Amino acid sequence: MGTNGSTMLEPLRQGLPPLDPSAVSSAASCSLPARYEAVSSARQFTRSTLCQWELEERFDDTALVVSELVTNALRHALPSDTPRNQGPPVRLHLMRWTSRLVCAVRDPSDDSPVARETDDDFSAESGRGLFLVDSFSDSWGWHPLAGALRGKVVWALFQLA
Repeated sequence: MGTNGSTMLEPLRQGLPPLDPSAVSSAASCSLPARYEAVSSARQFTRSTLCQWELEERFDDTALVVSELVTNALRHALPSDTPRNQGPPVRLHLMRWTSRLVCAVRDPSDDSPVARETDDDFSAESGRGLFLVDSFSDSWGWHPLAGALRGKVVWALFQLA
């Protein structure tokens, strides 16, 4: 681990962390429209899903991370010419294993998520979200979609007690 004075977060460009697919006990997903109200919809979906899974105590940190990932997808990943009738371009997935919870947000952009320094403009919100994701989740990363689907998935993992 080199220390070059940089505090940039380099997201892992890889698939989800090694997980045994047969051990997935639950999974849920929802489509989100290309509007900022989608963030509150994502939080509501996260709350109801975690309640079903009896993980209400993980709502606060999970919802914060979900909000940041969805906001980033809406802010950075949607081309300004995205037709609004094209169907929901952003999708939230929640997956639960025995000892971990993963939230993943799919969007149509091929660009890697970037955590930016905000020293030059301390009022800049953008770029800080990924620092929150890094702080509140146990690990996170992203990977490009394969095949006919364009875009990427940004994921965050939470260890469960």
